[in-house]
Amino acid sequence: MCPIWPLHLIILYILAICPMWVICQAAPKLLATFLTDTAEVHMNQYYYVNLNVTGSDLQVGDQLSLRTVNEHIATAEWNSTSQFTSEDVNTGRFQGRFRVDGHFLGRTEVVVEGRRGSETLLVENGTLPVTVTRPQRVIDTIFTTSVAVFISLIFINFGCAMHWPSVKGVLKRPIGPLIGVCGQFIFMPLISFGLGFLIFPDTPAMRLGMFFTGVAPGGGASNIWTFILGGNLNLSLAMTTISTLAAFGFMPAWLFSLGQVVFADANIVVPYTRIATFVVGLLIPLAIGVGMQKVTPRIATFMVKILKGFSTTILLFIIIFAIVTNLYIFELFTWQIVVAGVCIPWLGYLAGYVGARLLQQSHEDAIAISMEIGIQNTGISIFLLRYALPQPEADLTTVVPVAVAIMTPIPNTIVYIIQKIMGCRGCKPLETEMPTKKCQKTTSSKCPRPLSPASSQPLMLNKQEENWSSSS
Repeated sequence: MCPIWPLHLIILYILAICPMWVICQAAPKLLATFLTDTAEVHMNQYYYVNLNVTGSDLQVGDQLSLRTVNEHIATAEWNSTSQFTSEDVNTGRFQGRFRVDGHFLGRTEVVVEGRRGSETLLVENGTLPVTVTRPQRVIDTIFTTSVAVFISLIFINFGCAMHWPSVKGVLKRPIGPLIGVCGQFIFMPLISFGLGFLIFPDTPAMRLGMFFTGVAPGGGASNIWTFILGGNLNLSLAMTTISTLAAFGFMPAWLFSLGQVVFADANIVVPYTRIATFVVGLLIPLAIGVGMQKVTPRIATFMVKILKGFSTTILLFIIIFAIVTNLYIFELFTWQIVVAGVCIPWLGYLAGYVGARLLQQSHEDAIAISMEIGIQNTGISIFLLRYALPQPEADLTTVVPVAVAIMTPIPNTIVYIIQKIMGCRGCKPLETEMPTKKCQKTTSSKCPRPLSPASSQPLMLNKQEENWSSSS
């Protein structure tokens, strides 16, 4: 054993750290001061940041460099010289300016580092948080306004097509609306809650986006798709109205119960104003259309004739315009986002149709119930997310309802194409025929018109049909 043990270990340790201590003493001590606490910049725009760096033992030629932690979100570059001049060395102070370019939504950091040749110099307080958000664009306003106008026109058409005796029959025997409310406000919130933890176990904000989508009321597109696919339009309109009114009670109940479990720190506020606006925006065009049946019956009849083609055109317009104006959102798509977008509406369709058929509802009523449960009002869920979360998290989590909106029409479009193919091949669609009296002559004017191919219920009845119905 060494006679000076353990002193030799201490001596060796001192000899090892002395050179390092000398080097550290020789290196300059740099302190960065940003003239802003954070850099907030919009996508595809830039922001200038002024920077002061103080230090001792500086040398002419010392240089400052910039790097960002995530260059996909933002990058930074000098807008002035980044080398220390003789004046900077004498005063011990460097003043510079750099530009931060925002590329995509998110948060990152700009790091300032010192350089002396190949040696890296530590800069204290040399990190600046950067937030990149989405700007408000004119095209977004145009899209929102045009969609509101076109949807109002469609609901005027729906008002022209409504058959009040059928609506009263739905309300007197509300089995269909009851199934729709249970599916909309019990099945959809629970399935979105459970799938959120399964698909996004480590991302509470995404789980919140999924849950907010599940608790939203049914969307207006459910009525359009019900009409296009040959469902019961009167039942669909009644269910949408009931669902939207029921949202005033069910949404707060879910948001302040399971919503707190999903994301306890979220400042959740139920958008009563937005829901009320949706209700008014639904009822006023319907009332106008119903009034047109009595005041201008010819125009109302024409509106009914063009309803199917007009509805299809508007759906295509909304889908294409929404994709074009939000192309950036596809960069956020992962397999988890795609699965979430598929599961919410498609499981809603399946549960609605199977549940309705098990409860002995007709094929046309089952289509209406399926559309009502599967199609969510993603506009309300996006509003909730943007109110509850700060930017850019609010925009980042809206990828979930956007994915749901994109995946929602896919199975409906497939069914519609199949229906068209079967129609071209002479296959008779599944629809319940309206009972009619046997006529003495097939050409008699008292014989009722056949049902509209787009609905199992008569859309409008003229006076002859009403007289025939009352006589039967």
